Amino acid sequence: MALRWGQRTHVMGVINLTPDSFSDGGRFDRPDRALAQARRLVSEGVELLDLGAQSTRPGADCIGVEGELERLLPALRAIRSALPDVILSVDTFHAAVAQAALAAGADWINDVSGGRRDPALLPLVAQVGCPLVLMHSRGDSQTMDALVEYGDAGVVQGVLQELRQASERALAVGVQQRQLIWDPGLGFAKTHAQNLELLRGLPQLRAEGVPLLVGPSRKRFIGAVLDEPRPRARIWGTAAVVAHCAAAGVDVVRVHDGRPMVQAVRMADAIWRVPT
Repeated sequence: MALRWGQRTHVMGVINLTPDSFSDGGRFDRPDRALAQARRLVSEGVELLDLGAQSTRPGADCIGVEGELERLLPALRAIRSALPDVILSVDTFHAAVAQAALAAGADWINDVSGGRRDPALLPLVAQVGCPLVLMHSRGDSQTMDALVEYGDAGVVQGVLQELRQASERALAVGVQQRQLIWDPGLGFAKTHAQNLELLRGLPQLRAEGVPLLVGPSRKRFIGAVLDEPRPRARIWGTAAVVAHCAAAGVDVVRVHDGRPMVQAVRMADAIWRVPT
């Protein structure tokens, strides 16, 4: 299924196959649980699913290719078999994981490193021709919280410049412009204030003409604003950000909660999107 960019906001559901993700670690780390969650999200109106087997929360350890594949492939195969029409994205920065995932039925690759971590990933995507999400980040899970200096230009221009550079690296090895999707990387090498500034600056990113994906769901900056330490209790704050994203013309929002975010997007689209 191909998405038609620029007409409405699509909802991507997160399925973390990890024991240590910040908001739902361990809930879906068995294939049967992951499949049940996939069915639930799709029944609630989610159009894409993003499977992640490596936690990218601050401080998370890298489990390596073999560990990632051990977690990922059984769930991916079960979901692909049961839900043949849903778009499946795999969240990885390892080329070997991306290659195995695509062979097992994945449709997209979502690289939180923007192509920085594994030089072999971009040529693989160029060869396969699948959509590629380039997310803005700096460093890795161990170092990103210290890499928040964006100079006088500010975080919006800093993220924009670094996403342009990520695109240039991809295009240089044969990835086509039509394959690229940008994610500004909320929560990755950004302070709470910078996350809010970046959200206000989404129209500047959208003006570049690259499809835009934003993942605000349950994140720390929402908890900071709401004084809510429990990630799963940040649903209304997440819904407010999701509605803002839709109003700003974002193409995909990446969320944990299906039905409420689908409703928020549909309502926001009805208000702000021009019917076509």
